[in-house]
Amino acid sequence: MNKDFASSSIDTRCVQAGWQPADGEPRQLPVWQSTTWKYATSADMGALFDLARAGYFYTRLQNPTCDSVAAKITALEGGAAGMLTSSGQAANFFAVFNIASAGDHVISSAAIYGGTSNLFTVTMKKMGVDFTLLPPDATDDELDRAFRPNTKAVFGETLSNPGMEVLDLSRGAARAHAHGVPFIVDNTFATPVNCRPFEWGVDIVTHSTTKYMDGHAAQVGGAIVDSANFDWMAHAEKFPGLTTPDESYHGIVYAERFGKAAYITKCVAQLMRDLGSAPAPMNAFVLNLGLESLHLRMRRHCENARKVAAWLAGRDEVAWVNYPDLPGNKYHALAQKYMPQGTCGVIAFGLKGDRDRAIRFMDALQFVAIETHVADARTCVLHPASHTHRQLSDAQLAEAGIPKELIRLSVGIEDAGDILRDLEQALAK
Repeated sequence: MNKDFASSSIDTRCVQAGWQPADGEPRQLPVWQSTTWKYATSADMGALFDLARAGYFYTRLQNPTCDSVAAKITALEGGAAGMLTSSGQAANFFAVFNIASAGDHVISSAAIYGGTSNLFTVTMKKMGVDFTLLPPDATDDELDRAFRPNTKAVFGETLSNPGMEVLDLSRGAARAHAHGVPFIVDNTFATPVNCRPFEWGVDIVTHSTTKYMDGHAAQVGGAIVDSANFDWMAHAEKFPGLTTPDESYHGIVYAERFGKAAYITKCVAQLMRDLGSAPAPMNAFVLNLGLESLHLRMRRHCENARKVAAWLAGRDEVAWVNYPDLPGNKYHALAQKYMPQGTCGVIAFGLKGDRDRAIRFMDALQFVAIETHVADARTCVLHPASHTHRQLSDAQLAEAGIPKELIRLSVGIEDAGDILRDLEQALAK
């Protein structure tokens, strides 16, 4: 059996990739609920701390349950190496901070999740990393002018949360590579079932596994996957953390010692070691259960969302609908290019009238719940300006492409007719 499932369909990878039991081992992925591992000699343990050989000694750094799930997600994305984190926020922070530190600069799409925007422009700014946020539709010239000698990466979201803008992946990759930096993309909404960013030139992918990958709102987690296509040594002066000796690990040069695993190895050996945003093994186990049905759920999410988006577009009470799968949508052509089988179950729309009308509509819903969540089996709704993006000013909301009336509807896998009836009765009120 081809254990990396490189030639298998995405459906088979969801079910089979990752944990590969040997004879007499459990068929289901076990939970290694242990913080530590025993070794016979001091030399055995020392070799692990020297990164001289692979193995387990402390769950903050590595755990077999977590590593098996990371291997599955890496196989789904078609990457070379991957790791889990304790949240999607940790994944995005680690992915950027692994190559950008105090005094460096990063270019990011402005159309990103509010928590990520705050991480970049507030918290990481305090750490000395400067960010330039540009609209996802910025021209090549506007992108090129944003680069500086100290720019270390370009960041964006495949499908923006909550506005549902579609990022032009191949164009973003081309501009990043022209300036000698990697392109990092958060692929949470599309998932690798609907979009494979590495096939379009993206170098590093992140996920909030809390969303569709879990699918049941049962665990919080994140993931980072490296394509290993970016040549760190070709741009050695830009990335000394990967291309010069790490004195905290006896002078190891990651890009030389670990090859295609260099980026992820450094991320684990330095950032996870020092910052400790490690996933719990039980959370990884729960995540794996969700991944096994990801391919089935994404089809139903998209099927239901297309019906709901078309219905909303025909309602007099609705001012606008942004769902890239709808013909005539601004991003329809890009969605067809990068996600021909469907985008996801999230719809952005606005009601006619003021902000309070959106609030009254949501309060009138019955089984569609108001939640600070998105992308699981149950349909839920949220008003970003009042909730997830509440910390942003009106000017910042506009910069992020989030109208004050925007409602984010995450269409679940219930019966589509029942979802529409709940929306209809709420609009009537």
